[in-house]
Formats: sequence, structure tokens, C-alpha cells
Amino acid sequence: MPDYRVIIPARFASSRLPGKPLLDIAGKSMVERVYLQACKSSAKEIIIATDDARIEQAAQSFGAKAVMTSADHQSGTDRLQEVVSQLGLAADDIVVNVQGDEPLIPPQVIEQVAQNLAASSAGIATLCEPVIDMETAFDPNAVKVVADAQGYALYFSRAPVPYSRDTFNSSHGQNYGSLPPQMNLHRHIGIYAYRVSLLHDFVRWGPCDLEQTECLEQLRAMWHGVKIHVEQAQITPPAGVDTEADLNRVRAFFQS
Repeated sequence: MPDYRVIIPARFASSRLPGKPLLDIAGKSMVERVYLQACKSSAKEIIIATDDARIEQAAQSFGAKAVMTSADHQSGTDRLQEVVSQLGLAADDIVVNVQGDEPLIPPQVIEQVAQNLAASSAGIATLCEPVIDMETAFDPNAVKVVADAQGYALYFSRAPVPYSRDTFNSSHGQNYGSLPPQMNLHRHIGIYAYRVSLLHDFVRWGPCDLEQTECLEQLRAMWHGVKIHVEQAQITPPAGVDTEADLNRVRAFFQS
């Protein structure tokens, strides 16, 4: 396995679940649950990046390294770049961004995305899974990705890409029935591995038109010609925690 670090961005502010990283899940905070999953990977170091002293104190209480960052970042990628700058990491170092609201993140996917980046010429690596139902295909919250024969991303979109002209144009509305078997549609899984040099470039570039149109920041990297390696996840990660219902589901899992 390559040398890599895991960075877990953990913001206190959340419109739907205020204080989300510190919410209790069967006796441990959510951010500790994420940290413990990351500890099962082969990462050489795991860092919690936060803008809130309460999260910093919680991280220190269970033995995690915490780095305080600005509260003004527009994205998790900006927060990662501040962390790698504070730590003085080398340009070729690899960091994996593990979201702070995924207490069931499988360590295998952390390893997979780090290994994929190390073995490729890409600046970023990420994962995907097949789309098998029409509802997901047309769900704008399910981001789709199209890759080339070598596994490098061609485009990310909230639209159903590739678009099956013959199937979709012959129907009315979105009552299309089932997906064509040859369509080969994939949903993007939001875990990323980055080379540190890419993170520095990313914040320097600023948002691009495509990124702002689709509200997908990975399009900023593609706009500037950066390769993104995409592979089907060996294990599909369970959904993260965005709502009270998600929280209750995860609590029930740990309590069982």
C-alpha cells in the first residue's frame, strides 16, 4: 500500500443537524465513529480538520490529531488545502478526504482510492457504483460519472449521463420503465484521494463556469485539464448522515 494520510473535515454548523460531528451514536460522537473506521485503514496518519474548538477538544479526548482551520472555507477541499499547508506536506504526498458524517465508511474504500491514485497519473482518484434503477438515474442528488477505457473521468453531472436517446426520447416525461442494459450508468461515490500539489492548484484557480452550473467542485479540476481516476467501489459505502432519519438508522445499527 502507498503512504497516505486521511483528513476528516468536521464542521459544527449544519443546517439540518446542528453540531452533527458531536451527535451521540451509541456512546461515541459521530466524528469519533468516523475516526475509528479510518483507523482500520493503513493510513500513516489521520487528522480531523475543524473550525470549532468543541470538535477539537472532542478529538483530543479520544486521542485524535486535530487541526484548526478557518470558518470561512466554501468547500471541504479548501479546508483540506489549509491542513496540508499547515502540515507542510510534500507536493507528491497523498491525502484521502473522508467525510465527517460517514460513521460506517468501510476502510476498504479508503485503501482503494489511495491505491488507485498512487498507481495512476491522475491528480485525483474517486469511486463509483452502477446505477440500476430509473429513479436514481434521474435524481439530481445522485451525481453520475462517465469514464473512458482507462478509467479516467470524462464528465460528472447531475443529469442522466450517458443519455439513452432511443429509450428516453421514445417515451413521455420520465416514465421510461427500466434502464437499457447497455446504458452502463454509474453514480459517483464522494470519497476522494488527492495529490497535495493538486490541492494547492485547486484553491488558486477558483470556481469555474461548469462547477457553478452543476454545483460539482470536481469539475473545476477537469476544467483545468486534471485527470480524475474513477473505479467501481469494491464495497459500496452505506449512506452518510444528513437527516434525523439517517441518524436514527445509524444509531440502530450500532445498538444492534
